[in-house]
Amino acid sequence: MTSSSRRCRLLFGAGLSLLAATSAAARELRVCADPNNLPFSNDRSEGFENRIVDVIARDLGATVAYTWWAQRRGFLRNTLLAGRCDLVAGVPVGLEAVRPTRPYYRSSFVFVSRGDRPTVTSLDDEALARLRVGVQLAGSDAASTPPAQALVRRGMTENVRGYLLTGDYEKPNPPARIVDAVATGEIDLAIAWGPMAGYFAARANPPLNVVPVMPALDGPKGPMVFDIAMGVRREDEELRREVGAALERHRAEVDAILVQYDVPRLDAAGHRTETAAP
Repeated sequence: MTSSSRRCRLLFGAGLSLLAATSAAARELRVCADPNNLPFSNDRSEGFENRIVDVIARDLGATVAYTWWAQRRGFLRNTLLAGRCDLVAGVPVGLEAVRPTRPYYRSSFVFVSRGDRPTVTSLDDEALARLRVGVQLAGSDAASTPPAQALVRRGMTENVRGYLLTGDYEKPNPPARIVDAVATGEIDLAIAWGPMAGYFAARANPPLNVVPVMPALDGPKGPMVFDIAMGVRREDEELRREVGAALERHRAEVDAILVQYDVPRLDAAGHRTETAAP
């Protein structure tokens, strides 16, 4: 082989390698997420949803491209449904606007309390009426979340204080305010969404108690337990299958991430939940 032929072969091989590398790097996994919402996500990719998205992207040979948007009213309308991204992490199964993957965890609302306060495990516990209770609110409606609705149905309003999920967005992780209120003694007990409450309760000083709310279904419109999945647009079936398959392949890694973030789980961690299509 002449030196000229050898040089051509080397150049051709290098060109193929460059083409393959360029092709592999060309795919983006476009994700919309909140930049200020630990333990779920932030713009430093410190949340557990950031880490799970990284697992999926690695499996798909893609790079993650984030669009940051505060999770307030209109979040899906202004992000996924507006075409700004193709994937949103952490959506409840049954949300009509999106097509979900199979759930990767199931969690619930929880009671959060200090060690020197009564342990409450049920919405029907008589002690609730004697405690200062905090609930999360999604807006100005005083019964805008399942726990708030449950307390209203029981006639408890005078001893209940609402904490907006949106909160003061100038401060880190606004939904965590309700857990801070328990830790400082501002309230005796909080009823809050488990993944957020579990994360901040475990990091309080001293750590706070976290107990799943019972009953799991408080009336026909009062679910306290939700299966959580990744969401895509309803027409993006191929992407849904790809993301779902990646979650299945890396189930042990995803479970380990959720453990690290103290996510309370009701799906016997590592076992399949069956509320979404395969």
